[in-house]
Amino acid sequence: MLITNNFEVDHPIDRVWTFFENIPQVAKCLPGTELNEEIGEDHYAGGVVIGLGPVKLSFDGNAKILERNEDAHTIKVDAAGAEKKGRGQAAMLVDAALETTASGTKVAVTMDLQLSGAAAQYGRGLVSDVTAVLLDDFAANAGARLDAIAAGRSPDEVGQLASSSPSGFAIGLRAVRMALARIFRRFFMPYSPEAV
Repeated sequence: MLITNNFEVDHPIDRVWTFFENIPQVAKCLPGTELNEEIGEDHYAGGVVIGLGPVKLSFDGNAKILERNEDAHTIKVDAAGAEKKGRGQAAMLVDAALETTASGTKVAVTMDLQLSGAAAQYGRGLVSDVTAVLLDDFAANAGARLDAIAAGRSPDEVGQLASSSPSGFAIGLRAVRMALARIFRRFFMPYSPEAV
């Protein structure tokens, strides 16, 4: 399942690149995620906790930087994990590309997500919507952490939301709203290929 998201931050590309090179720091921007052990060069272990409706899934896994191109400001990360209670596995390939804009830096993120077990049973649509919600939260948290760094503060001062386990109900509610908006557009708005 391929999921993409773009966002802009009000910071120069060199500062954003330095931030993205610190993978444990970047992981803290994704709610419920923490990489707290370095197990090799550019290779980290940690976990992800996420609620999907009434089910709370907790994964142990690792993330490794596969490619880093400082000139092009691109980075590729391979992440994989297994659910602690044996209810499934997840594998994700993440590509991030930075680009200078008039007001700062644009960050383009592409995730190729593969799920098996309990998480996969929710269907492509819901999983895609939930992931989109999490990526929106990621963008907000990354922006807040970059603001803190620019102000000379510790990024962890604003990291409480990012480090906590996301609420399955809140995420589910936001994902349902996204799905309903998509259905409404398909049935009641003029046809537009971009909206499908």
